[in-house]
Amino acid sequence: MAIKPTDYIGSLAKGLAVLEAFDGGHPRLSVAQAAEATGLDRAAARRCLLTLTELGYAQYDGKFFALTPRVLRMGSHALASMPLTQIVQPWLNQLSERIGESVSVSILDGAEIIYVARAAQRRVMSIGLMPGSRLPAHCTSMGRILLGALGREQAMALIRSSDLSPRTPNSLTDPDVIMEAIERAQRDGYALVDQEIEIGLRSLAVALVNPQGRVQAALNVGVSAAQKSAEEIVREYLPALQQVRQGIQPALG
Repeated sequence: MAIKPTDYIGSLAKGLAVLEAFDGGHPRLSVAQAAEATGLDRAAARRCLLTLTELGYAQYDGKFFALTPRVLRMGSHALASMPLTQIVQPWLNQLSERIGESVSVSILDGAEIIYVARAAQRRVMSIGLMPGSRLPAHCTSMGRILLGALGREQAMALIRSSDLSPRTPNSLTDPDVIMEAIERAQRDGYALVDQEIEIGLRSLAVALVNPQGRVQAALNVGVSAAQKSAEEIVREYLPALQQVRQGIQPALG
C-alpha cells in the first residue's frame, strides 16, 4: 500500500531498520556496524541505538550494543495476536498428544520460514524451536511446501538468494535440484526432508490451504531419524497431518 509522504515517519523506519540489523550472526553491534548494516549515517544509527537502550530494548557496554529480552515482547505479542496462531494452536496441541511427536506451523518470510505455532513432545533438534524461530526455507519441509506455492520463477529467485551452504551431507545445494524437490512435493501433496537441516531429523509437511485454495501456511511433524524411516513417517503421519489440515481449512480466511 502506498502512503502519502506526509504520513511516513522516517525516524520510526530508521529505528526499525536498526532493530532488524541484530540477528543470529550479529548479536552485538557497534555504531559503525549498525550504520553499515542499515545504510544510515553513523549519527542516525547512534541515535537509534541510544533510544533503544533508553527504552530498555538494548544494552550498551561502552563499545557494543545488544538487544535485551524486552524485544521478545513485541514478537510474542504479535504472534499471539495473529489469527492464524490462535486458529492452529489447539489443533497442534491435540495432534502432538495423539501422535507423540512435535508439530509446527510456519509461514514464509522471504527466503526463510517463521514458526508461528508449535507443540513439542520432545526435542529432536540441537536448537530449540519456538514461535518466532526462523530457518531457511529451501532445506526444510515446510519451506519447500511454501516455496512451491509461489510459482517456479519466484521460488527459484528466493532459492538463488539463499545461503545454500550444506548443513549436512544430505543437504541439497544445487538450485535446480532443490527446485525439483519442491515441484515433487507439489505433485505428491507433501514434502519430506531427510536429515538436510540436521543429522538425525526427518520432517514431513503439508500445506494449510484456505477455502479459496490459497496456501496460507505449512504444517509439519519432526521425527528422530533413529526412530522411524522416511517411508514409515509418510505412512504413519501423513494421514494425521491431512486430517488436521482438513479440520483447520474452514477457519482460514
